[in-house]
Amino acid sequence: MTSLKHPEQNADGTAKAPSKKAASPRKRSPGRRPTAEVADLRATLLDAALTCFVRKGIAASSLRDIATEASVTPALVHYYFGDKAQLQQAVVAERLLPVVAQMRAPVVDAGEGDVAGLVAGFVHGIGGVVAQHPWLPTLWVREILCEGGALRDMMISQVGPMLPKMMAGRFAAAQQAGQLNPDLDPRLLMVSLIGLTMFPLASAPIWRQLFGADDIDFNDLRRHTLVLLDRGLELDHAK
Repeated sequence: MTSLKHPEQNADGTAKAPSKKAASPRKRSPGRRPTAEVADLRATLLDAALTCFVRKGIAASSLRDIATEASVTPALVHYYFGDKAQLQQAVVAERLLPVVAQMRAPVVDAGEGDVAGLVAGFVHGIGGVVAQHPWLPTLWVREILCEGGALRDMMISQVGPMLPKMMAGRFAAAQQAGQLNPDLDPRLLMVSLIGLTMFPLASAPIWRQLFGADDIDFNDLRRHTLVLLDRGLELDHAK
């Protein structure tokens, strides 16, 4: 006869309640990091993306390139930014636009009608920013000036109102008030200022080699630009 198994009993003869399995520990989601570490890693990925964009161009930089630059896996870049388009937007918002705002600050500080202060603020602002962020002229040439540049539309829609259009408007107001040479076009004056500042900075490796001018630094460029502009901005300049 087959023996029946009796439930385990307590000391008083009553049946023991069936034991419950211990709950398995809750697994942590992969990739979870402390907040500070998350912020540091995100900043590292943005810096790596910017480095690749400057070195190879935005179109030629893949998420794998950026991951390699940051010494992480491509999956981690996807985890933080989703895709390349979102990563590019983050680089613009968190790396490029703050630099433009930094250039804009000394311009805004110039008083109304102070044309010389406005020009000096712009020239010193760009020189200071490029000294701090030497990648800017290269990115400007590759992604804004060159046809098909990935940042040209952003320049027109976002940077344009922040700085060039704002300055052209202030030049126009100064001109109407009789404080600026009436023969100048305020819009072209802004174009000339960009050409006199960003182009020499972007082409520095060429003209330094051409003229043996390694002794010229950012301060020399700023001083030269301001002296060059000084006579042309006077109301009674020589014809």
